[in-house]
Amino acid sequence: MREYLLTLCITAAVTYLLTGPVRKFAIVAGAMPEIRARDVHREPTPRLGGIAMFFGLCAGLLVADHLTNLSEVFEKSNEPRALLSGAALIWLIGVLDDKFEIDALIKLGGQMIAAGVMVVQGLTILWIPLPGVGTVALTQWQGTLLTVALVVITINAVNFVDGLDGLAAGMVCIAAAAFFMYAYRIWYSYGIEAAAPASLFAAILMGMCLGFLPHNMHPARIFMGDSGSMLIGLVLAAGAISVTGQVDPDLMNLFSGSERASVHQMVPVYIPLVMPLTIIAIPAADLILAIVRRTWKGQSPFAADRGHLHHRLLEIGHSHSRAVLIMYFFSALIAFGALAYSVNAASMWIVLSVVFLSAIGLVLLLLPRFTPRAPRWAEGFVPPRYRRRRAAVMASEDEAVAPADEDEERVPVGVGVSGVNGATAVGSRTRTR
Repeated sequence: MREYLLTLCITAAVTYLLTGPVRKFAIVAGAMPEIRARDVHREPTPRLGGIAMFFGLCAGLLVADHLTNLSEVFEKSNEPRALLSGAALIWLIGVLDDKFEIDALIKLGGQMIAAGVMVVQGLTILWIPLPGVGTVALTQWQGTLLTVALVVITINAVNFVDGLDGLAAGMVCIAAAAFFMYAYRIWYSYGIEAAAPASLFAAILMGMCLGFLPHNMHPARIFMGDSGSMLIGLVLAAGAISVTGQVDPDLMNLFSGSERASVHQMVPVYIPLVMPLTIIAIPAADLILAIVRRTWKGQSPFAADRGHLHHRLLEIGHSHSRAVLIMYFFSALIAFGALAYSVNAASMWIVLSVVFLSAIGLVLLLLPRFTPRAPRWAEGFVPPRYRRRRAAVMASEDEAVAPADEDEERVPVGVGVSGVNGATAVGSRTRTR
């Protein structure tokens, strides 16, 4: 566990330290597109954050290769090299898109090629466990098609959800944490070495997201762009492919005891089929709804709009930060709920807890304008926005400024260092309304 923690910290540190210089490079390179109709930010913000995330990935793999326990992953498996090859290709395509806005079909072709590169180097689905059937071995073509489909779906699902500051990085980080706990349990509890690459990929992915989040929280100083969203989507898919199609369920020795006990014990075998779906459940749902919505209107499935789930949360009255937190909440609920069910499928408390937390989430959705206020005796222990006196002052200021805001035109800020959100990750931020 210490090796995984060290790899995570190194990846996060490299990503965090490089994001500031990458931001300045993006400004100089002109990777700051004009504000579009579907955007929610009000100032031009540089992209290319995926550059820092890619070098964080490289640093994490390099450190892991020199650690005693994790170096065996590189000796016994070619999956880390397959991941790095596919990640380099998809990252390069994303960088070109952030700068030159390449066609969507070209990006789709690049995603399929990156998945094919990983398949050629051994990162592919060899078999799948099916309830009532058992382990089904796949032919080479079947495994290739299934692997490419999973990679493309995951990449685009993450790319679709990247619409608010900190949303994609936070949701993928939550998913990676749940996936790491699942893969590490298979490797540590059952002694299956084939699950070690998936654990390593999840730890590195958490480091990439945690290192980038301080720069990307609202108001964001830099966006990850397609170079970042497609990269973390590919890493997430690689971990799912590794633990789903490379780990032999028969090695878990779960077929023992009564028939009922065997059914409950077989849950960890079927979870690899469910876990990748739960990890991208919300992004995938957003992706499917977007395709249906656009084709219903006679538009291209790749046409951008403001109909995503995070846009809907803003429309019903949620603030930017609260919309992001709600998406975090449901992502964690789905991912960790599936993880808990894989540990103990016979416990009714898990089901009741998921139902109870789901009800809390629905209440949060129905109260978009509710702002909790601390009692007077506790005002000294909470942030200013939760204090009654501070809230009253802010409300009066909003009323005084409101008439001027109604007639004020929205003037985009020119591209340049002085007109962009913030300067560094620890500097002051430009407050926007």
